[in-house]
Amino acid sequence: MDTYDTVDSHEHPDEHLWLDRLIKVGLFLLAQSIAVLLVSFVALLVSFETSWSATTEQQASLLQPGDARSGTLLLKDDGATTEAIRLGTDVDITVSGPTLRTRVTQVFRNPTKNWVEATYVYPLASDGAVDTLKMVVGDRVIVGDIKERQQARIIYEQARRTGQKAALTEQERPNIFTNSVANIGPGETVLVQIEYQEPVHQSGNEYSLRVPLVVGPRYNPAPIVQSVDFRNDGSGWGATTSDPVPDRDRISPQVLDPAKNAPVNPTSITVHLNAGFALGEVESHHHSVKIESPDDRSRVITLSGGPVPADRDFELTWKPVADKAPSVGLFREHIGDADYLLAFVAPPTTEQATQKPLPREVVFVIDNSGSMGGTSIEQAKASLLYALGRLQPNDRFNVIRFDDTMDVLFPTSVPADAAHLGEATSFVGALQARGGTEMVPAMRAALTDRLGDTNMVRQIVFLTDGAIGNEQQLFETITAMRGRSRIFMVGIGSAPNTYLMTRAAELGRGAFTHIGSVEQVEGRMRGLFAKLENPAVTGLTARFSEAKADVTPAIIPDIYRDEPLVLAAKLDKLAGSLEIKGRVGDRPWSVTLPLQNAAPGKGLSKLWARRKIGDAEVARTLREMTPEDTDKTILALALDHQIVTRLTSLVAVDKTPDRPEGAPLRLSEMPINLPAGWDFEKVFGERQQLTPTQLRERRADAGQPAARRPAPVTSDAIRLPKTGTPAELKMIAGLIMIVLALILFVFNRRRTLLTDAA
Repeated sequence: MDTYDTVDSHEHPDEHLWLDRLIKVGLFLLAQSIAVLLVSFVALLVSFETSWSATTEQQASLLQPGDARSGTLLLKDDGATTEAIRLGTDVDITVSGPTLRTRVTQVFRNPTKNWVEATYVYPLASDGAVDTLKMVVGDRVIVGDIKERQQARIIYEQARRTGQKAALTEQERPNIFTNSVANIGPGETVLVQIEYQEPVHQSGNEYSLRVPLVVGPRYNPAPIVQSVDFRNDGSGWGATTSDPVPDRDRISPQVLDPAKNAPVNPTSITVHLNAGFALGEVESHHHSVKIESPDDRSRVITLSGGPVPADRDFELTWKPVADKAPSVGLFREHIGDADYLLAFVAPPTTEQATQKPLPREVVFVIDNSGSMGGTSIEQAKASLLYALGRLQPNDRFNVIRFDDTMDVLFPTSVPADAAHLGEATSFVGALQARGGTEMVPAMRAALTDRLGDTNMVRQIVFLTDGAIGNEQQLFETITAMRGRSRIFMVGIGSAPNTYLMTRAAELGRGAFTHIGSVEQVEGRMRGLFAKLENPAVTGLTARFSEAKADVTPAIIPDIYRDEPLVLAAKLDKLAGSLEIKGRVGDRPWSVTLPLQNAAPGKGLSKLWARRKIGDAEVARTLREMTPEDTDKTILALALDHQIVTRLTSLVAVDKTPDRPEGAPLRLSEMPINLPAGWDFEKVFGERQQLTPTQLRERRADAGQPAARRPAPVTSDAIRLPKTGTPAELKMIAGLIMIVLALILFVFNRRRTLLTDAA
């Protein structure tokens, strides 16, 4: 063997070297492929762990108190969840002449054996002054106090940690509030009560109130361009804001599919109507009601069929008996060392002051986004078709439609002749609801004044449900581009964003009209065109003969036909008179109100303060006040008059600790109803079973429904690193080389043995 080995190694040195190298290369490739696969496997585990952690974080982030959804009760623990039950909501309204007081009571029961914290979001009137919070848990009654927002949050969190029962009310938007209740014991029932003061709304001889009951899903656009805010100290430094909706998670509700779920959140409503004058017609436009008549000046209105799902706003209107509609109203309230005044004055009708109407340029803008699906798009199209039919031959017009895209029908406004009106009618009739709600580009297009003809009255009629979260961007656009345009907002559907509508109309020096059903289209649009076609009362001023007064609004806007002038004032004394002057078309108009004729009113000081706060917010948008001065003004008014604002909150703490130390809190979330008339698939996409990856993606952007958010930039799917194919090839090549080397080795060995045998 030694001779053979020696002789064989010398006889075939190249062959053995080649086999050795072949085996080494094969083993190297095999080892490399195994290493790559191990790395891939580790990467897969890391990717899965990261994705799982991200999903868990996303779930956790959706279950924080600050991320509550509309009308939800959250019962929280460290990652654990349990269901809570809402027993119902009761709304009790007392109308006293020009004002109303609303008490919203929501009752919850904790059916578990755990201690819980409840957090929920609820819509309220955008011009209401929220001033009262009461909570009853078991036999404890807790009353809230107004504090600065950060201070209130600190007080609440401290009570929460130490096991004390506490409640916190915060404003997210002027019409959306968040309530939190800490340390609710096992089996306890929680009653949370909010009260607010609000003015009665008037249009012509019709008076009305609206109770919002549901927050519709909002489209929250992704940031495209950063806005820059430079400091006022001249240092040259500033900050950028890239998210147009930084609080998107706090205002975006989770919504039940009505095709798969029964309605939730039953609500009862009672209205005690004391109009102050002999009543005629009283009507509920969206709910069936029972009306009792104690006397000719009062009514008691209740829901005829019992509690109803919270899926649409409640709207009540009332009129005086024929020929007895008041044209002025004057009310007073004495608080502290000041008198507060609320004045209503109806301007003269066109029969009293007629003039030839000026030719108009009217730009119609219609929202055909996904939230307008169902009955809303039909209401909007019917309204726009009615408006087109009201145009006069000397008018010019254009039509813009938008979802997450936009079309302008004509390059510039065209004459209202038969040919152009026919083309516009066909265009509107073909519209379908789809996509997101990019409202700002459409407003920019409408405000772009291509004619520049100062002899024409330029009016914009904007039809939408207002279901967006970037309201401030829209307000800033109107402020920057409004020029000579007047903006008339038409709110469509069962739950419009009235905060957006009223503020946009105010900044656009126009008016707001709401259409909640197809049956209201003709009547409400006729009223709107009475405003468009008749001269406004302009150049309005208010002067008190003896009293020093702080009047709101400070700069009185133009008012339109059937709109009253509403002034609120804080006076040092109730003496003398109030003189109001203005012009109707080219004719002067004035009226004088003796202050001694003012009747007692309720809650006028809070209404004055709320309107002053609104004035400050408008001044900030118009850049007439700095953000710092605006905040100082709002904070002082809120603390003096004890109302909730974006800078103040209501907090209530029971001084006695109740939750045992170490006992955990649990979290649950209840969804809300889809607003009545909305199409679920238009908003959220087709109904289907989601894969786990899709569920992760849905949770990641749960604040934006599928059809109402921008397309995602990245995917949440778990992917292997891009090394899988090379690793497989290297493994195969390595195995082939090793097998080939073994075959050659066996063949060479067999040949050597045969040679030795011979």
